Amino acid sequence: MNAPGVRWTPEQVLSLAPDAASQKAGNKLATAGPWSGAGSDGDGAVWGLCKGSGKKPYQTVVDTTGPAYSCSCPSRKFPCKHALGLLLLWAGDEHAAGHGDVPDWAGQWLDGRRQRAEKQRETEAGAEGAGGTAGGGRAADPAAAHRRAERRAERITAGATELEQRLADLLRGGLASADHGGYGLWEETAARMVDAQAPGLAARVRELGAIPGSGPGWHVRLLEECALVHLLDTA
Repeated sequence: MNAPGVRWTPEQVLSLAPDAASQKAGNKLATAGPWSGAGSDGDGAVWGLCKGSGKKPYQTVVDTTGPAYSCSCPSRKFPCKHALGLLLLWAGDEHAAGHGDVPDWAGQWLDGRRQRAEKQRETEAGAEGAGGTAGGGRAADPAAAHRRAERRAERITAGATELEQRLADLLRGGLASADHGGYGLWEETAARMVDAQAPGLAARVRELGAIPGSGPGWHVRLLEECALVHLLDTA
């Protein structure tokens, strides 16, 4: 919405309505008749008392910086028709809900809301500060982070190349040779992938090492898994 103190258009107000019925009901309350004590300030607050079916009028207040709404009516719609009517009154007539002092009942809600918003901003700022510092409070060096990322990429690429060579040797020697080499060779290859900072590839290699002892048809399963690892490796 607009900056604090800038009146909205009726179209902006109606866009907040939860449904068409609320728009219609809000329009009916967009006149000065049912309202008393309506006012606004330069910080985005709009308030007013709306006559209802009971003895006491409904206390309605809006913080347009949110926007956020509060009304003493029992409606479960948000914003309710009273909040919409008040905003439409404020938006449609520059003399309606003119600048004034915030009444106590509206000020209590506004103060509580703004205090919570301020605490939230402080919490978010603290989290950003903690996340953006390292090494005794020094700001993280983007260039150093980039160099670390490049070195990790180089190690992963080297590990992937080594794994491709291992798969090529396996296929050249025949899948039957996988049953003779034992699990130790696969574990060694997996350890090399861990050293290369490629834990995903290491896990797949360990799965390959377990296939030769998995029972009849293991040759087919091994070939299928080798093809998948090759695809992952290439990617």
